[in-house]
Amino acid sequence: MTARGPCEISWFSALCDDDYEFLGVPDPRLQSSFDHCRDIVLQAESGGFDNVLLPSGYALGIDTTAFAAAMAPLLRRMRMLMAVRIGESWPPQLARQIATIDQMLGAGAGGLARLAINIISSDLPGETLASGPRYARTLEAMTILRTLLDGKPLDHQGEFWQLRIDPPRIGTVSGRCPPLYFGGLSEAAREAAAQGCDVYLMWPDTMDGVRAIVADLRARAERHGRTLRFGYRVHVVVRETEAEARAAADRLLSKLDDDTGAAIRARSLDSQSAGVRRQAELREEAVRQDGYAEANLWTGIGRARSGCGAAIVGDPDQVLAKLAAYRDAGIDAFILSGYPHAAEADLFARHVLPRIDHAPLVV
Repeated sequence: MTARGPCEISWFSALCDDDYEFLGVPDPRLQSSFDHCRDIVLQAESGGFDNVLLPSGYALGIDTTAFAAAMAPLLRRMRMLMAVRIGESWPPQLARQIATIDQMLGAGAGGLARLAINIISSDLPGETLASGPRYARTLEAMTILRTLLDGKPLDHQGEFWQLRIDPPRIGTVSGRCPPLYFGGLSEAAREAAAQGCDVYLMWPDTMDGVRAIVADLRARAERHGRTLRFGYRVHVVVRETEAEARAAADRLLSKLDDDTGAAIRARSLDSQSAGVRRQAELREEAVRQDGYAEANLWTGIGRARSGCGAAIVGDPDQVLAKLAAYRDAGIDAFILSGYPHAAEADLFARHVLPRIDHAPLVV
């Protein structure tokens, strides 16, 4: 795959109790622990991935920031994409944590930063903010983080924070704010992305849907005098033949009942968000096609999890073709995952990754 130069290929470490052999069936061997999640990250690095997403949850799994700090000395070259939930930390404190972990990772090839930040705008436990104020808070936080991590003094008089402070003495290796990855489908989320992030992340959609989202966010960013890069978060099931891949996908759901799946989806703090609703719509639209929203895009994953609810399913050529089509639609970075995560990372690394022109994303 050579369209539009190299793209970033990332994997996913299941810090939030999201690793299974059979979806919806907890497996003590795969529950989130430092050792298990560390092994997934090291598998991704040895497999040649450019980056790894470290997700964040309140009630599930282990702490993301502490885990990232522990992993930094263990990685030789791969980036980490550390998820942070806005409102959980005081922004200047979060800036210090980010700068410290960035220094622990050190610079990558060509002096590129090895830490990136996934900004999450969900409610905190016990609070409910309407979409508009919640994303306004997120945009304020992105502004504060960018100012401080760019090494500039801060004079911020916003709705949620009023701060006049010097930048932290500890800065990033590059002297700049790490790339900010961020997503959301609501009107407020799109505007926050257009004004504040570097990489707009989206969950699976039809090819027409992806093109429409890219066009809309590009236009919004241009109105603010900015440009965006685009990332795509999707699961993958790759096998030597399409029949084997489809059989592996079906096996993932072979022990799931509808009540268990509904309970898993309802537990998520973002279960009512615009993005989650779109994943449900995609799944409902695909019912008559055995769960496939379009060629090689299977929505069965969404029966057992909230959020990213579809997988690219196929043989290596089909998976490559699907990724190339997304690249042509404007996608610059992919965050992939599969079940179980370490095993599927190995399959993708052997069958697909060597055939992709990929490298860490430069923003």
